[in-house]
Amino acid sequence: MTRPPTAVQRRVIDAAEPVTGRLRGTPAQLAALVRRGLAFRHPRPPHDHFLTPAGHRIREAPPEPAGEPAAGPPRADTGVFAARVGGEEEPGASGPARAREVHSAWQGLLELRRMTNPHGAVDRPCAWERTHLVRAAALALEAAGHRPAEPDAEGYRVRATPQPDAVAVHGPDDATLTACTVTLEKAGWQTGAHTDPRSRARYLLASPRRV
Repeated sequence: MTRPPTAVQRRVIDAAEPVTGRLRGTPAQLAALVRRGLAFRHPRPPHDHFLTPAGHRIREAPPEPAGEPAAGPPRADTGVFAARVGGEEEPGASGPARAREVHSAWQGLLELRRMTNPHGAVDRPCAWERTHLVRAAALALEAAGHRPAEPDAEGYRVRATPQPDAVAVHGPDDATLTACTVTLEKAGWQTGAHTDPRSRARYLLASPRRV
């Protein structure tokens, strides 16, 4: 797991504007947050820096006590939040707390779309999602209430593919795949149903829509 932000980085994150996530700090501090995936530099002037969804989760989470390992649900490489891709050996806690966490992450992602997509469009994936395909698709599914596969329960599974701009979504039956199709297309993804030539299992191939 990636180490948590430094005390200085944490102060910069905590001081971000509550809604937009706009950051204030020295160029070196902001650049360090960008390298860690906790912030991004807006492509349009005045090129301000804003928290990514991972950065928002850092701000909302209490600081980890020194010397104690993080506990709780699966974490992303930032050490804060990970959408469930399905099939995790230890899926972690569920219930209202997880639902709030997922909702907050999805709202942060919509804000990131608004800040980075041309004309502030929120109906299609942004650049961050195109470089984190599996996590982005899984977040769209989990935020819409779909159940990820668990050791004792069937559900969706999102997996990387050899195609650089597509993920595979597997499900236990056609009804699950149809429901996932509806959700992903509403979230700005384009999908197509396919059949594995060897196992004959049906799956979806999903990629972010550009227009």
